[in-house]
Amino acid sequence: MVKRKKTKKINVGPVAVGGTAPISVQSMTNTDTRDSRATLRQIRRLEKAGCDIVRVAVPDEEAALALQEIAGKSNIPVIADIHFNYRLALMSMEAPIKGLRINPGNIGSKQRVKAVVDKAADTGIAIRIGVNSGSLEKDLLKKYRHPTAEALVESALRNIDLVEGMSFNQIKVSIKSADVRTTIEAYRLLSKKTRYPLHVGVTEAGTLFSGTIKSSVGLGVLLADGIGDTLRVSLSADPVEEVRVGFEILKSLGLRSHGPELISCPTCGRCRIDVVGIAKKVEKHLATISKPMKVAVMGCEVNGPGEAKEADIGIAGSREQGVLFKKGTIVKKCSKDELMQEFLSEVNKYVKEK
Repeated sequence: MVKRKKTKKINVGPVAVGGTAPISVQSMTNTDTRDSRATLRQIRRLEKAGCDIVRVAVPDEEAALALQEIAGKSNIPVIADIHFNYRLALMSMEAPIKGLRINPGNIGSKQRVKAVVDKAADTGIAIRIGVNSGSLEKDLLKKYRHPTAEALVESALRNIDLVEGMSFNQIKVSIKSADVRTTIEAYRLLSKKTRYPLHVGVTEAGTLFSGTIKSSVGLGVLLADGIGDTLRVSLSADPVEEVRVGFEILKSLGLRSHGPELISCPTCGRCRIDVVGIAKKVEKHLATISKPMKVAVMGCEVNGPGEAKEADIGIAGSREQGVLFKKGTIVKKCSKDELMQEFLSEVNKYVKEK
């Protein structure tokens, strides 16, 4: 069982982050924030997928003004992502957003940072201090020569001290790199030096395939160490996929229960049904279900029920017939052609009963 590191609890609107709160899953919209309707449509899709917190880019004043409608109509807390321009941060906080993501090091002078921090305090808005390998301060790059884990941590601690010195402590922190090993090393080091909740992720991880692998390795190691209070899987893909991958990572470690877990065999020479095709159809169907359950698609009726005996519902098949099983016990036999229909019927029945 994973033992999480104790951190300070803060609130991003109604979502608690840190302490004993569940590890929350975040994503970021990739629509033009100035198009409030398109952005809200995407937020609703993310919400349906289980997203707990959503972040939107604020590149200009028009985007900051659009936050009034976006944050006002979103059912999940909205975080404004600000770079360089402190005025955009101040404008964004006129809308009912619940959080800011800034790198104090690139916001400008101490006075400008204080203006942002003071307004966040007045409006009850949490701040994520976000440091990544592409935005390190020049003196740290000169000191460490490249974005090492130590450089990322020093930058984060420097910015924590700056914001704390302004009597503000509703902080969460991220220190991300596109390099998995650097990310792991940096978060391990930072977790020893601060009690603030940590937002974990591998930045610019890549496409749905490669990015999922990199994120699963990086986040999996950190979460297994008990490090991480909220996460984002950064993919060059539909943001909904980020949420799905995030929950699968958490489910694999027993840290969150959200939606079904699919167990399917890798196939072998004994397999006489199209496990790959069936598993894809099942996975698509399960994407519409939010209830936790274990579902199995196995290719061998001899070993399938035993190997997947923890599944609430499963199927296994041979050349001519298949079996439906629950918790390892066969409850029905049917022809191979009827197998999929019977299986989905049982899944739907299980969801209604629960």
